[in-house]
Amino acid sequence: MEQVRRALGVVRPLGWAVLAVGVGAAYVAALANWREMVVLAVACALLLLMAAPFLLGRTDVEVDLRLEPDRVSAGESVAAGVVVRNTASSRLLPTTLEVAVGSSVHRYGVGALPPGGTHEETFTIRTERRGAIEVGPALTRRGDALGLFSRDVVWTPMREVLVRPPMTSLDALGAGLLRDLEGVSTDAVSQSDLAFHALREYVPGDDLRHIHWRSSAKAMAASGESNLLVRQYLDTRRSHAVVVVDDREAVWGDLDDFETAMSASASLVVRAVLDEFEVTFVCGQQSSTGGDGHLALDAVCRADVGEVGMVDAARRAASIASGASLVFLLGGASTEFNDVLRSAAAFGPEVKRVGILIDPTQRSRVTETGGVAVLHLEDIADLAGLLQWSVR
Repeated sequence: MEQVRRALGVVRPLGWAVLAVGVGAAYVAALANWREMVVLAVACALLLLMAAPFLLGRTDVEVDLRLEPDRVSAGESVAAGVVVRNTASSRLLPTTLEVAVGSSVHRYGVGALPPGGTHEETFTIRTERRGAIEVGPALTRRGDALGLFSRDVVWTPMREVLVRPPMTSLDALGAGLLRDLEGVSTDAVSQSDLAFHALREYVPGDDLRHIHWRSSAKAMAASGESNLLVRQYLDTRRSHAVVVVDDREAVWGDLDDFETAMSASASLVVRAVLDEFEVTFVCGQQSSTGGDGHLALDAVCRADVGEVGMVDAARRAASIASGASLVFLLGGASTEFNDVLRSAAAFGPEVKRVGILIDPTQRSRVTETGGVAVLHLEDIADLAGLLQWSVR
């Protein structure tokens, strides 16, 4: 059955149409003795017979699809290429190579290749907006010029070019809230933690357990004074930043506002990674969590409008990022404050929660609602300044 299906698969829609016309013409000619129908049926049969030999010939090749780089920022170009090598022991007959790029298809003619011979084609993929551009699969197509028959063989899997949105530079987000044995050392000096920093002179009120007796004895022997030295530590904290975006199309006045939210999300992700945070990103069906910033940015590239909403996305983020210390909730001008508060409630009260509403019709400003700082963002360039008032 599978072999029959594969055999019938070589017939293209135009081929089926010609076959149907030929069979219909032959049936009418048999019933009505209509000579013109006989001529039409014979013509269709000859056309099919003449196209069939173009299917002959084996296609034993290796196809290498190259993308450099496969992650770019919007507006940059990707250098792409495809190399075909004849792996057969005989000469390769001319064939057609097709590579799908997004909604378009690149077609190239591959001439006769000797054993081991190669054929290379290069092209450029231009990017304009954030997104994921599907490239491939690369396939060879052997058939007639009219497109009646075609024997297609897929040689490479589908690949993606991930286009990141424009980003803005942000200052450090802070060290976070949750302390952990394997945390990141900060500049905050502590009297009791795990990361030893230095010794200092004892002052009344210091914990006697932190006196470094050996160093104190050496200091007193050298100076002749009874000075005690105590250990001083650095706070160690593990921080986890969460970025949640409302994917409902109705809350965005314009899809350009949604793209602004994606730019803000990517900027927050990059800043969090630079601050050695773990990062979780959730928007609709897209999500990513962990310490790999590339995964979060890849999820930003693939995110699109949908029907999940901010509240459900925040609950999902809270379930996969139980150790969150800093949460950003991004919505549009029509996102209700109640949705922001319900989303913020998905996280514990010790978590710093910041709402960011994209509204290009209003001036950028910061308000506070229900203990949640809300940034009204007119332009992505204002994000860095607004964050100074909200995450400190």
